[in-house]
Amino acid sequence: MRIKSITTILTLILFISFASSAQLLIPTSTTGQIVRHTYYTLSYSEKDEQAEWVFYTLTSEMLNGKQKRTNDFRQDTLITSISAQPLDYKHSGYDLGHLCPAQDMKLNKTSMSESFLMSNMSPQKPSFNRGIWKKLEAKVRKWAITEGRIYVITGGVLTSNKGKIGVDSVSIPKYFYKVVYDPNGQGKMIAFLIPNEKSIKPLRTYVVSVDSVESLTGIVFFPELPDTLENLLESRKDLSGWSFIK
Repeated sequence: MRIKSITTILTLILFISFASSAQLLIPTSTTGQIVRHTYYTLSYSEKDEQAEWVFYTLTSEMLNGKQKRTNDFRQDTLITSISAQPLDYKHSGYDLGHLCPAQDMKLNKTSMSESFLMSNMSPQKPSFNRGIWKKLEAKVRKWAITEGRIYVITGGVLTSNKGKIGVDSVSIPKYFYKVVYDPNGQGKMIAFLIPNEKSIKPLRTYVVSVDSVESLTGIVFFPELPDTLENLLESRKDLSGWSFIK
């Protein structure tokens, strides 16, 4: 019992260390409203009633957690004007799409519960959320297990929307992006840009350069990386080093 407790404490200390260093890598905010939760950080867009990005560290420890899904969708009271509400999505035809997936937050009750804050939700077509997007999330988890630690940034492209839903006028993004940075070794980076609709195309079809996502969103990802490294990693559409084998 004592060994298990010591292991738990060491795991938390390691996570806190990773989280501290990760804070230096958070993207720029176009909205001026950055909110830090325990296990992820986000930049909230009030006019779109969702995050323009969610940033978090994903480790094998996070994925090996045993916490069950809570489904406690609720408003985020840390948002200045309070976030959108679950009712906004009712009968809209759109899923409450997680930006930071619940399955990435299995470490403990706090991490799982935080993933159900409405600031972490965005309207996603069911065929997209349960299809190509789900496949991408699963692929990122496999990379985290292989590498041990990666940094993930994800969100909707809020400069290109399909309309609004709900009494709070939640924007419906036309596209969603995901940027992954693996700091191991010399480092590598990959970005995806996917339309908010059903797709049966291979994931590699949607790989783009990080620079192209920055141009679309106005967000600068990993601004604190050394300029030479940032320019090298973000300017290329590079699939090498990333396994796409099932």
